[in-house]
Amino acid sequence: MEKRRYSTVISWKAIALLLFILFFLHKTVECQQRSRNRIRRRLSTLPSSPSPSTRPSFNNGLKRILLSVILGVLTGLSGSILFAFAVRLIRSFVLYMNRTPILKGPVIFSPKIDPKTLQSALLTENRLLGSSTNGKYYRTVLDNGLTIAVKRLEPFETGYPEAQSKSVKRRIQQELEMLASLRHRNLMSLRAYVRESDRFSLVYDYMPTGSLDDAMNRVRENQLQLGWEVRLRIAVGIIKGLRYLHFECMSQILHYNLKPTNVMLDAEFEPRLADCGLAKLMPNLDRAAAGYSAPECFQNGRYTDKSDIFSFGMILGVLLTGRDPTDPFFGEAASGGSLGRWLRHLQQAGEAREALDKSILGEEGEEDEMLMAVRIAVVCLSELPADRPSSDELVPMLSQLHSF
Repeated sequence: MEKRRYSTVISWKAIALLLFILFFLHKTVECQQRSRNRIRRRLSTLPSSPSPSTRPSFNNGLKRILLSVILGVLTGLSGSILFAFAVRLIRSFVLYMNRTPILKGPVIFSPKIDPKTLQSALLTENRLLGSSTNGKYYRTVLDNGLTIAVKRLEPFETGYPEAQSKSVKRRIQQELEMLASLRHRNLMSLRAYVRESDRFSLVYDYMPTGSLDDAMNRVRENQLQLGWEVRLRIAVGIIKGLRYLHFECMSQILHYNLKPTNVMLDAEFEPRLADCGLAKLMPNLDRAAAGYSAPECFQNGRYTDKSDIFSFGMILGVLLTGRDPTDPFFGEAASGGSLGRWLRHLQQAGEAREALDKSILGEEGEEDEMLMAVRIAVVCLSELPADRPSSDELVPMLSQLHSF
C-alpha cells in the first residue's frame, strides 16, 4: 500500500513538472515569435541608411520587445506556479476524501459474529485463560454458541500522549484490517476487534488445546505425551506460517514476537501463529521474549525476517530437547549460557543425542531425523543473521525429514 501511495505521489509531481516545462516553453516560443515579427516590421519600414531622427524610435521598439519577452516569461512562471498549486490542492483533497475513516464500535470480519452479540459478550464475566504485561486472554461464548478467544491489549501506557492521536488510531486500524485479511492454515485469523478509549479487544477462534507453551509444560509434568512425529509436524507448520508472512504476502510481514505462547494448537496439534506483527504496531508490547529474541535485537534494535528465524530455531530446540530456554540449567557455565550454545557445543562434539528429550527417543529412523533437526536448529541459531537460512529454505529442509 505504501509503495502505491509513493508511486502516486511521484506520478503527480512528474505530471505537474512536465506541464510546467511545456507551458514555459510555449510562452517563450510565443514571445520569441512576436519579437521576430515586430523586428521584421520595423526593419521593413526603415530606409537603407536610416537618418539620425529614426534611431530613437528604433530604440523604443527594442525596449518594447524586451519588455514583451520579460512579461511573457513572468506570465509563464506565475501561470505554472498557480497550476502546480492547484494540482497539489486537488491531490490533497482527493487524499483527504479517500483516507480511512476511524471506525467506532466492533469491527467484524466474520459472518458468524454479530456486532451487538459481541459487544454484550465482552461486557460479561469471561473465563481468564492467561495474562501478560500487555493484556489478558479470555474465553467467551456468544449467544449463537460460538466460542471465541479475546485478547485485550493495552498498547499505550496510562497518559501516553499518542493514545488520543487520530493518526495513531488510524494507523492501528489499518494494520489490524491488513492482519484480518491474512489467510493461511498456520495463522490465527483475526475475526473482529473492538476499539475502546485505552485498549483493543482482538477476537480469534478459540483453540481448546491451548498454546505450544501449555503443551510443553504438560509434557514436562508427564501429563501429555508428544511423539517426534507430532513435534516435527508442529515445527513444519510454524515455518510454513513464517514463509507465508515473509514471502507470500504482498509486502513482507515480520512476526516480531515469536515464542511458544504465541503458537496456538488446534485439536489435531496443527500450529497457528498468533499476534503476527502486533509488536511492531503496539509501542508498549513486550517484544523481548526471554530466551527467544535474536541477539541483534538487543545489540542494535534491528529486526529482520532472520530474527524470526532465530526465534523459530529456539522453538525447534525446545521441541527437540523438551527444555525451556529459561531453565536454570542454561545459566550454568557448563551449558554455555543458553540453549542455542548448548546445542551447538553438543553438535560439534558429536554428542547431539545427549540433548534429545528422552521421552521421544525410540526408533533408529526417528533418531536420525531428530539429529538432523538439531543441525537445522543450530544453523537457525547462528549469531549472524546472514548465516541463518530463510523460511523459504527451511520448509523443504524440515519437510524432507518426514512425509508431510
